[in-house]
Amino acid sequence: MNRPTTDHATLADKFNENEPRVNWHDETLWWVRAKRDRQAWSIPEWEQLRETASQIKLNVLGNLHDYLTQFEQQAIQNGAVVHWAADAAEHNRIVTEILKKHDVKRMVKSKSMLTEECHLNPHLQANGIEVIDTDLGERIVQLAEEPPSHIVLPCIHKKKEEIGELFHEHLGTPAGNADPQFLTAAARQHLRKEFLQSKAAITGVNFAVAETGEMVVCTNEGNADMGAHLADVHIACMGIEKIIPRRKHLGVFLRLLARSATGQPITTYSSHFRQPAPGRELHIVIVDNGRSRQLGREDFRNSLKCIRCGACMNTCPVYRRSGGHSYHTAVAGPIGSILAPNLDMKDYADLPFASTLCGSCSNVCPVKIDIHQQLYKWRQVLVKEGHTSGMKTAGMKMMNAVLSKPGNYKRAGKMGRWVLRAFPGMVNNRFNPWFKQREMPAPPAQSFSEWYAQQPSTKNKQP
Repeated sequence: MNRPTTDHATLADKFNENEPRVNWHDETLWWVRAKRDRQAWSIPEWEQLRETASQIKLNVLGNLHDYLTQFEQQAIQNGAVVHWAADAAEHNRIVTEILKKHDVKRMVKSKSMLTEECHLNPHLQANGIEVIDTDLGERIVQLAEEPPSHIVLPCIHKKKEEIGELFHEHLGTPAGNADPQFLTAAARQHLRKEFLQSKAAITGVNFAVAETGEMVVCTNEGNADMGAHLADVHIACMGIEKIIPRRKHLGVFLRLLARSATGQPITTYSSHFRQPAPGRELHIVIVDNGRSRQLGREDFRNSLKCIRCGACMNTCPVYRRSGGHSYHTAVAGPIGSILAPNLDMKDYADLPFASTLCGSCSNVCPVKIDIHQQLYKWRQVLVKEGHTSGMKTAGMKMMNAVLSKPGNYKRAGKMGRWVLRAFPGMVNNRFNPWFKQREMPAPPAQSFSEWYAQQPSTKNKQP
């Protein structure tokens, strides 16, 4: 596992050094959120779809063993080879062994957040296998030697001029050309050659149908189809939570996914993979990597309902103005902040605190995950387990002493107002994180309680 070199707040500070970038990053993601709203409001049964999807996923989580076993049996009958991986290391070993068996030195891969979570690309490169990401956004960040900053929009943090420079350096496009249509055409030509000569392709899995043993992969570019249909070996990597019971349930999830992710009615390609073509191989790698542990946490098991739409990121005011890389984990934003501590509480203890707990993430989640409530609960767990900094722990104890006793609260309020008036520099300084981005308010002359005590009684007055 890659260890973070610093925390969310420090990385967010770095992102905020470029204020124009922060502003258009914020505005662009809110524009996507607004598109999502228009699509949601256009469907009278939208809330019914959300509730149905949530209940289907709840049923899956309660019967996961049975559905996984059924999926395995059906997939094997279809001609696929099914592998089970307990963790990221086993997943990477299985994939590497398949590729080495077929003497693959260079291969294509469509978007897969699971392989990002498992750090598959660097593992394969260390074993002499070059990976070409074929999703356009993923290819851009790969050329920039960066991880994706968003699970649906991997290069949302980059401007078209920066992409033009990358393509000039790596693909030989004319210097200074930042026209999106031209750059897309250049990428298409570049990737077409890779598709045609690759013997193996890796894809993710959006939905795995227990009833039929088939997998559904949703893309807007068709790159998963190109890779899987042209390669001799197709390796599909999926987490155990990707299961849905029956094919008819796709009618619920496919209507929710694209509308929530990008504000479009449905993805351009919703591709079904059921069996390998004659003379070819289909491998399915089913991965746990901490998911069973999360399933056993009653307060957090619902996070496994996630269908990776990214809606919570698009609406989150913290994510929009801190950038995906500030979360130092494969899945950023609110959903990543409740998934990552399950993998390693110590390394990701900062993430549940990177939230205002406003609840917007829960409001837009298509499967009704109580994200903001889980963020709050993770904070409690992390403090109890001793994974917060000494300063934060001491601050929480001080706040508890003040807020749990009315007398202490009133005395602290009076002291605070006096300090703000007499010594404003004690608060308005660079050591106060709140002061970095805000003007501190003028101290009130009296507290609300003092003001209220001075008001005439209203007990006998009619409303």
